[in-house]
Amino acid sequence: MSTEQHQSAPAVRETRGRWRRWRRGRPFAAAVLIAVGGAEMLVTLRAPLGVLLHIGPQGLAAYLVPTILVICGVLLITTPQQRVFYAVVSLVLGLVSWLTSNLGGFVIGMLLTLIGGALAFAWTPNKDDPPTSAATEPVPHEDEHEDAADTVLLPGMQSPDPTPVDRG
Repeated sequence: MSTEQHQSAPAVRETRGRWRRWRRGRPFAAAVLIAVGGAEMLVTLRAPLGVLLHIGPQGLAAYLVPTILVICGVLLITTPQQRVFYAVVSLVLGLVSWLTSNLGGFVIGMLLTLIGGALAFAWTPNKDDPPTSAATEPVPHEDEHEDAADTVLLPGMQSPDPTPVDRG
């Protein structure tokens, strides 16, 4: 192997690691399922079949519901803080698509959207990953005793003085 291959390998691993951290920091799979479900509903609207259900004002809703679902999928990726709102909107529109968008994109798009909405609603950020800053290191206190030297305090916490009840 040449030295160029050895030098590029850490860069590739670092890029994959950044992508993995970014992807896990948001409901990525849920957003993809919602967007694909909405896109599938849009595609079925253009299908040259005699089964299409365009009746009066539902013709606009047939295009509006899947478009909003695709937008919800994109917004779940870009703003994961609002995931509950987008998940509820996706779930409601997934059910509405049964009536407006050719039986929910012939059931496939509706199921993808409902599964994605449920995943987005259930997703929570990983609180176990510590932030990568120097502020997370515990600061030693001068008044700590030797027997409490192995105790690690969270940032901003102070060791409490035990009350008589705690002492036993």
